[in-house]
Amino acid sequence: MHDDRVEFEEASIASARDIGADEMLQTQAQQLFAAADKHDYSYVWKWLGMPIIQVPADIVATQEIIWETRPTLIVETGVARGGSLIFYSSILQLLGEGEVLGIDIDVRQHNREAIESHPLGHRVRLIQGSSVEPHVVEQVARRAASAARVLVVLDSNHTHDHVLAEMRAYADLVTAGSYLIVADTIVDKIPGHLHRNRPWGPANNPATAVRAFLRERDDFVADLEVNGKLLLTSSPGGYLKRLRG
Repeated sequence: MHDDRVEFEEASIASARDIGADEMLQTQAQQLFAAADKHDYSYVWKWLGMPIIQVPADIVATQEIIWETRPTLIVETGVARGGSLIFYSSILQLLGEGEVLGIDIDVRQHNREAIESHPLGHRVRLIQGSSVEPHVVEQVARRAASAARVLVVLDSNHTHDHVLAEMRAYADLVTAGSYLIVADTIVDKIPGHLHRNRPWGPANNPATAVRAFLRERDDFVADLEVNGKLLLTSSPGGYLKRLRG
């Protein structure tokens, strides 16, 4: 029987790029997401019992990236209820190595207890403090220095200035071939009057920070395959691959 795995993978990549290039489909997906956002769509999902505050397409895409790139350190800014940290830990557990570093300006005690008592909590280390404070960045850099492969996810304060400051602080920690994932770029596509009352919104959000960052750097690119296929995503255009380091 013919082994068609290569052809299947090539067709899958082509389909992902075609989905990304279909402007009408992308617009329809963003409109649907904006409508679902009114009902807190990203808040209804859990991973191994923990609220993850992500949507299925992003969860699956991030799993694909982790499995492919095999990071030995995953850094996430923004802990919230800890589901994402446990999600990353579960994939690292299957891979057999790796640590997750979660950073938040306010790690609430009940969330800390839920994370640390989880069966996969042993892979998580928490740092309380602003993700852009020099002493926090320095702690993360020290951990990253001993890691073979590093992936970074930015999901804290979503204002343009804060996200851009995070990107500048953590981009150099990302190893070549790995990813810098910037969450909630969808804010750029949701009319201000439809979004929650937050300090960020149209023209002041993670997507505007990504565009500014990519004008500064030529060693990161938006991954056309990953970004293209997502459709119902919190982070359109937010999956950035590092070309060299």
